Amino acid sequence: MVFLEFEKPLEKLYEQLEKIKQVGEEGAVDVTEMLKELENKIKSTRKEIYGNLSGWQKVQLSRHPERPYTLYYISQMCKRFVELHGDRCIQDDKAIVGGLASLDGQPVVILGHQKGINTKMRQYRNFGMAYPEGYRKALRLMKLAERFNFPVICLIDTPGAFPGIEAEDRGQAEAIARNLFEMAQLRVPSICVIIGEGASGGAIGIGVGDRVYMLENTWYSVISPESCSSILWHSWDYKEQAAEALRLTADHMFENKLIDGIIKEPVGGAHSNPEEMAKLLKKQIKKALSELIDMNPDERIEARINKFASMGVYDLALPEEPVAPPAKKK
Repeated sequence: MVFLEFEKPLEKLYEQLEKIKQVGEEGAVDVTEMLKELENKIKSTRKEIYGNLSGWQKVQLSRHPERPYTLYYISQMCKRFVELHGDRCIQDDKAIVGGLASLDGQPVVILGHQKGINTKMRQYRNFGMAYPEGYRKALRLMKLAERFNFPVICLIDTPGAFPGIEAEDRGQAEAIARNLFEMAQLRVPSICVIIGEGASGGAIGIGVGDRVYMLENTWYSVISPESCSSILWHSWDYKEQAAEALRLTADHMFENKLIDGIIKEPVGGAHSNPEEMAKLLKKQIKKALSELIDMNPDERIEARINKFASMGVYDLALPEEPVAPPAKKK
């Protein structure tokens, strides 16, 4: 198990648990009561820690190396999955995966960012940072879904679109902007879920949907806390303050009406019980699909556009009426 900095009390308790188990296995000592007492202590400590997480701690949880990624959720939720590759223009981007799947008998197109489960795979997947061809592949799959009237499910988990010069050469900004334009007008139901990190254009590039959800311990923002800290304070040392100021957690996003709902995670985070997390995610997706499938496509598109158009706060400050100069006396 991998423990984060704020989970150190749990790490010590687990170390004690392993030692007691070892004593029970090697000796003729009954440690049942001790184990039971320690397990209860672990449960209460976990509940206490995860009951009051800060914004930065949730950012850390969203990046946990044992957290489940897109391909895991697909394998748990869908009985059949046929992955499709390439953007039919340049190459196949490994940072975004997608294809055709069956969700309890309902044909869907499901896609999302994939970070990789170990160092070698993270390099292979470019740490979930997609090139323009990744977003063009995603759009190709969405258009395929539209052709066959299949709902679209997008799972978002990225630290951002790849910022390298080769990505810009191939039209990163245009690829993301095109996806926003096309996703707003898709004639099939679309559901987007932030399952980990939701950073900048890399996330919104597959994040326009009829329903947008966030897992409980995820974040969604135009910039990461580290980058925000480096811009404002010229150092990464203030990333915790930046995380709080950005109001990037699921609670803040829902409060500001930027998402449609929050999917609760098992106590301890999605990585503590991936199977349970997959069941909760599937349940929410199926519920949303049942609400969207029977809607008229035109009404669904209008509702989708109105939802995104109404986000944010703005003020139209009208200029004051000019005061006419006083009439000159004759």
